[in-house]
Amino acid sequence: MIRVKTAFVPAMAMALIHAPVAIRAGEPVPVPPATLQAALTGGKAHLDFRYRLESVDQDPFARDATASTLRSRLNYQTGAWRGLSAFLEADNVTVLGDDDAYSSTTNGVVGRPVIPDPEYTEVNQAYLQYKSGGFTGVFGRQRILIDNQRFIGNVGWRQNEQTYDAFTLKGKATARLELQYSFIDNVNRVTGPGEGAQPANYHGATHVLNGRMDFGRFGTVAAFAYLLDFDNAPALSSSTVGVLWNGGYKFSARTKAGWSVSLANQRDHADNPNDYSADYLLAEGSLTVGKVGLKAGYEVLGGDDRPNRAFQTPLATLHVFQGWADKFLVTPSGGVEDLYLGGSANIGPVALQLVWHDFGAQASGLDYGSEWDASATWKFGAGKNYEVMLKFADYRAQAFATDTTKAWVQFSAAF
Repeated sequence: MIRVKTAFVPAMAMALIHAPVAIRAGEPVPVPPATLQAALTGGKAHLDFRYRLESVDQDPFARDATASTLRSRLNYQTGAWRGLSAFLEADNVTVLGDDDAYSSTTNGVVGRPVIPDPEYTEVNQAYLQYKSGGFTGVFGRQRILIDNQRFIGNVGWRQNEQTYDAFTLKGKATARLELQYSFIDNVNRVTGPGEGAQPANYHGATHVLNGRMDFGRFGTVAAFAYLLDFDNAPALSSSTVGVLWNGGYKFSARTKAGWSVSLANQRDHADNPNDYSADYLLAEGSLTVGKVGLKAGYEVLGGDDRPNRAFQTPLATLHVFQGWADKFLVTPSGGVEDLYLGGSANIGPVALQLVWHDFGAQASGLDYGSEWDASATWKFGAGKNYEVMLKFADYRAQAFATDTTKAWVQFSAAF
């Protein structure tokens, strides 16, 4: 149940509620169901399965880790009645094979590397939603994805995704300005729902504010403020304020360029016992020619010579950033500099990726190590509802962590 610990109704949230609603010329006006019963019984059900075999070879463990898991997901979206609708989703992850072949953070296994995919059954999402024109309000357990998910995301790569017990208000304040406010009472982490070596939840009063302006051919600029307050992890409570600029330029039908630039500052917040300030920088450029793409980027999470003063992103979809080997889920005290180069290509129905990372300490310039990542994904079926993925990550340590090699085979089906 959501516990509102502070009376906080920002002006942005009020602007969302009173935002004007516009219907474009020629746009069909939706016809709501005649009765509440019709809305409840006239919804849509969805079922999907995701099987994954994950292997980890990590020094100095004498034994490798192997996780063979199947995630089953069933959900139901009702129809809308007077703008109101409901959504319910249940997940189950079953270990197919030896549960003792890896440390899931909840199974008590030691002496093997961690693969944070515990066996579980839970309600993944359950919320009420109200929509009116460009305004949406959501109350309950929900998925929250903000911008590129560098600060707020769902960690969708793991078998138990991260969801939030929250209420969210979002919509268009003007034709070009989108606003969102979320109050988060509880974070349902990928290591839950059972308690183990890591917290299953983060409890507290977290405020998420984001405004995104569309500048047409100059791209979009998002300004954000994320105020994290965790009762059971006070050292991760922080205030992060920043901007993100995404854009692109189309040279021709086959050739286009893109960029992403972000700056942010983070400070201690609420009951965090540490007094610190750390900066964040992202600069990435990309070029696509036909079915071939190239990208280069530089990302910095600030650090310090003293511990517990580095820029942290505990609610991010971290697997997308700083290498698939996941060696930097927690930013080291010296911070992180990540210089990366990547390429992608589509060969028939198969999408290929290859990325190289060079990691170092922001505070001292120490060489942490390097990493190669590669993947091949094949989607098939009439609606592309089947997917096979092969994925690989190899981290070579210098002055941080240890040599780690990970490999995945994954099959997904959605109905």
